[in-house]
Amino acid sequence: MGILSGNPKDEPMHYGEVSGIWAAVLTAQSAITSHQIAINHTGDKDLKKLLEEAIEQARTELKELEPLLKENGVGLPPAPPERPDAKLEDIPVGARMQDPEISATASAGIAAGLVACSDMMGMSIREDIITMFANFHNQKATLGGKFLRLNKEKGWIVHPPLHPHQPEDK
Repeated sequence: MGILSGNPKDEPMHYGEVSGIWAAVLTAQSAITSHQIAINHTGDKDLKKLLEEAIEQARTELKELEPLLKENGVGLPPAPPERPDAKLEDIPVGARMQDPEISATASAGIAAGLVACSDMMGMSIREDIITMFANFHNQKATLGGKFLRLNKEKGWIVHPPLHPHQPEDK
């Protein structure tokens, strides 16, 4: 039996796994803060609900990721403070983020998270870490689909130029 056989939780993490998990913790912490700020700026109830779901998803990820770092003697990145609730009317009109901007930014973050999860799944050798990031990937894909539907329903979708040309039948 080698060092990498048996219970995956007993196996050491390699540097890429440590770095990727540390970055995932930092990203989840930042997502919570940025979504809290965005909630203060949005007037759309559906968008607010999805942002709250994104915050809960990030908190769930932290509950799985932080213990892995602690168990392996790795310090956690500093967490930004929780943001207070604010009234939309208290934010000057010119300083407000608009709902389509908020949704597009959240959607882009989800897309980047999908890539990061795939990267961790590809580089990891511990099966428990691969499974954890596969679960995160699936959760992000589901949430991304909800944002896509919202963006389409609200008319907020920003797409590249469409290519309507259809090849002629020969």
